[in-house]
Amino acid sequence: MDKTSMTALISAFSRAYHSTNYEIKIFDDSVAKLLFSDDEYKQISDSFSAGIGFFKPDFNGGPEEALRFIVNRHLSPSPLGRAAFGEHALENAVKIGARQYVLLGSGYDTFSLRQPKWAENLEIFELDKPAAVEDKLMRIKRAGIDVSANVHCVQADLSDSDWCEILLSNGFSRGKVSCVGAYGIIYYLPHGVFESLLQKLSLLLPKGSSLIFDYPDRLKSIKKQHSLASAAGEEMAAAYSYTEMEHLLAENGFLIYEHLSPAEITNKFFKAYNEHYPEYKMSAFSGVNYCLAVKE
Repeated sequence: MDKTSMTALISAFSRAYHSTNYEIKIFDDSVAKLLFSDDEYKQISDSFSAGIGFFKPDFNGGPEEALRFIVNRHLSPSPLGRAAFGEHALENAVKIGARQYVLLGSGYDTFSLRQPKWAENLEIFELDKPAAVEDKLMRIKRAGIDVSANVHCVQADLSDSDWCEILLSNGFSRGKVSCVGAYGIIYYLPHGVFESLLQKLSLLLPKGSSLIFDYPDRLKSIKKQHSLASAAGEEMAAAYSYTEMEHLLAENGFLIYEHLSPAEITNKFFKAYNEHYPEYKMSAFSGVNYCLAVKE
């Protein structure tokens, strides 16, 4: 567990917990739980239950209710919401011609392991730091999961200048319309690194390609996200207003096609779940927006 991002591991745990505990789901990640050993999953569950005082000092209930409260209120909303948004946008991108999918900071994302029929002609590139890639591959092997031939694991760090060259050397084609996903990573990139990322993507991607990501709103409170990231030993580095984000994207040839606020995210992706489980309602985190931008 110390070999890769703790927030990535917690995100996978959150998706696994949601998919195995609810009939009506915000997002169904049927593979996430397989990436954990039984002992590890229990260890994480017990650790969160025991730490209820950090999240709600006056909580009154047993371990299972404590875990449910923590996961639903503090852990799951972002991993579930952005996965639902991202894969919906990816499906639409594929329908109109995208043939490559690059997942930046892929962590323990499982799309490549549960590919729907509409992804059969898609080349998938999962890019993350070497330790993260190796740890995920170990977990996949331990679970006995076969990796499809269209999946390419790329070991590279976005903070290094040569990550594009590494991606290209692993089979990525500049000439094919592509979709790039960057989920849960913009928070941790200093402003200059994010700006460099957009510049590189602008040169790498042809017209019609798309970029899907979530980002913290500089003008709204993100206290909850800051505290959770700090507790996991990963400090947030930057936040942006809508105007700043729109300007940065436009400077690099991207136009915003869809932009969702927390209220819009909750209404679009959480409504059915909340109606079915009124006692366990969830809402998107305040101060986190979702964005789909297209290369012009």
